Amino acid sequence: MNAPDRTVHLYLFDGFADWEAAFATAGIQQPDFQQTPGRWQVKTVAAAGAGLVRSAGGLSVLPDMRLDSLFPQDSELLILPGGPGWDVGEHMKAAHKAKDFLDQGRRVAAICGATAGLARVGALDQRRHTSNAASYLNGTGYAGGDQYVDEPVVLDQGLITAGGMAPIEFARAIFETLDIYNAETLEAWYQLYKTGKSAWFARMAQRASED
Repeated sequence: MNAPDRTVHLYLFDGFADWEAAFATAGIQQPDFQQTPGRWQVKTVAAAGAGLVRSAGGLSVLPDMRLDSLFPQDSELLILPGGPGWDVGEHMKAAHKAKDFLDQGRRVAAICGATAGLARVGALDQRRHTSNAASYLNGTGYAGGDQYVDEPVVLDQGLITAGGMAPIEFARAIFETLDIYNAETLEAWYQLYKTGKSAWFARMAQRASED
């Protein structure tokens, strides 16, 4: 198994919606069924001085690094989960960091409330995107309303956006963008978690054995 050489960063803060990025981070961190097992890792990042953060589900997490120490060239993808703080204009440093990623040709994935943060910094004005609802983003006063798409997940120009009810679709888009699984394995993974039928897990295992 290879040592990790590709890193995805997950932004954390008090009250972050731990379930929204869970499917994605588990698939990235765990080598099972990956095309290049062990190549990927997840690192957590938080605002300076955040210390220990507690998720919406009550999980305590000690972030790996500070947001101001994260540079686009050192990351394959920055994931922004939702949480109530986005609705009142918090986490703007993270939103600006994400815009910097996009401006430098790097990739960002935002779900639920995090899309509102990106709207406030203009990152959605010229990119097709989605969110919890069009009216939700319109409340930010952003200029990208004509780019809104009513779909669970949207990928455009390096940016993945999703509504809070679509964590599985969000993860699938991330896996596809990063090319973590081959196409057949990715489809089996998606069907497994959407249908709950174990036959799809058997297909994943069979495909892995063939590789």
